[in-house]
Amino acid sequence: MVELLYFPFYLGLLILVSPFVGYYMAFVLNAKSLPLEKKLFQFLFSGAPPAQTPKQYLNSLIIFHFLGAVILFLILKFQNHLPMNPLHLPAMTWDLALNTTISFITNTNWQAYSGESQLTTFSQMVGLTPQNFLSAGVGISVLAFVSRAVVSTKLNRFGNFWSDLFRSTFYILLPISFFVSLLLVSQGVIQNFQNPIQSLGMDGVPNFIPMGPAASQIAIKQIGTNGGGYFGVNSAHPFENPTPLSNFIQLFSILFLPASCVFLYGKITNSFRHVWVIFFVMLSFLILGFMGAYFSEIHHLGFWEGKEFRFSLTESTLWLSATTAASNGSVNSMFDSYSPLAGGIAVFQMMLGEIIFGGVGTGMYGMFLFLILTVFLSGLMIGRTPEYFGKKISSYEIKWTLFGILAPTVCILLGSAFTIFLESGYSAKGPHALSQILYAYSSAAGNNGSAFAGFSADTLWGNLSLGISMLVGRFSVIYAVIFVSGSLGGKVTTKSSDGNFKLDSILFGVLLFSVILIVCGLSFFPVLALGPILEQLLINKGVFF
Repeated sequence: MVELLYFPFYLGLLILVSPFVGYYMAFVLNAKSLPLEKKLFQFLFSGAPPAQTPKQYLNSLIIFHFLGAVILFLILKFQNHLPMNPLHLPAMTWDLALNTTISFITNTNWQAYSGESQLTTFSQMVGLTPQNFLSAGVGISVLAFVSRAVVSTKLNRFGNFWSDLFRSTFYILLPISFFVSLLLVSQGVIQNFQNPIQSLGMDGVPNFIPMGPAASQIAIKQIGTNGGGYFGVNSAHPFENPTPLSNFIQLFSILFLPASCVFLYGKITNSFRHVWVIFFVMLSFLILGFMGAYFSEIHHLGFWEGKEFRFSLTESTLWLSATTAASNGSVNSMFDSYSPLAGGIAVFQMMLGEIIFGGVGTGMYGMFLFLILTVFLSGLMIGRTPEYFGKKISSYEIKWTLFGILAPTVCILLGSAFTIFLESGYSAKGPHALSQILYAYSSAAGNNGSAFAGFSADTLWGNLSLGISMLVGRFSVIYAVIFVSGSLGGKVTTKSSDGNFKLDSILFGVLLFSVILIVCGLSFFPVLALGPILEQLLINKGVFF
């Protein structure tokens, strides 16, 4: 009975909490001044930070990422010379360090390494954890920029990147993560600076049980939709996720801030009914994905390898659905162990483009591109000039919209094709090998970070190609949404008439859902048919891979 109520309770709490958090975020990001920042910006800018044009905002964003990448790369490459290394771990190879750097600055947190055996405490705490905060803060900042721009009239400046990033990090992410960290510590998640504990295994071989400040990193990995775990097996590890309550806290943390960002957008744009339509479109995808994965696993109850008996089937499949609906990528079971249909649903959710709630900020601004595309197609169908919030949509906005939607798609398909040709990384045969490859590149281009465990990414080709996919998946969408929203912000807002397409209707929600499904279905159905769909059909006939 408890298991049957788990999913409805989860959804109910998500619907209840998200609007309030979203409104708080909007207040913080649009406040005239806040404590702490006044003195900081007085020092940096000699007063209030100046508003920036789209190009200036992007330039600040790129400079920030470049500096962060250099610092993180140097920490990883020279961690053997840095403190807090009780196991005397060596430095990362240059290609693995580069891949990990790109992974964490893009909010992907793809891990081609095992955390406790390849990274020092210093690298985890000083290198990775700050990027967990900052990469999530960038997502919120870009969404704030987009929200201000689409409702502005004849303006070309819509906020300051440094101010948005500071507020997102210190007034939103940090306090929420601190609170979640305390909850996790109360459940037994470790948070210390002790040296590893040595013990004897059942075979008499000495083992080292790693210690460290795990709870603080786990809190922001979930809150910020980062997903990179302190331990190699992520939230399946009992030190990361020891109890059913810690499991629920982490599972809820994955989606509640991305869901809140929908209402952040609604508050700034003053479009409450419109964002409820968007919210329920996202929720519909989540429910369908969970139901498909859950009933597939019920049908294949023998697939228990790689899953935690500590957690029920509902808890495991809901985590799979939530973490791939967001750009989170954390796991409490190994996704390679799921039935082909469940694994295929997880892949498809990432292929949609990080828009079923998606990452913090990134999910909503990714959905913004599909909103523009839906409005454009709707306008063509009814014979009117397409408008969004009274702004006429021209070819400039559509070109950038298609660029932002299709660039990650190209990375997924080309990366998979070349990896098959080079025979790099995958261990399985037949359609499951294709599923492993598709999952890896969908995860990278969708800035998700989870993986089918059978795929070995730590090769020169894997590290570089997946790194490029992460960069394209992150920055192609950022460039697109900033240029599209910036262009709309410079236009005159026209008054709505009876002939305008209603953005807050059920019909618009159905059209938005259909456009997302058709665009992504046409792009990926052929390759999915050769991977997880074919594998499911063969397994039903008793053929395994």
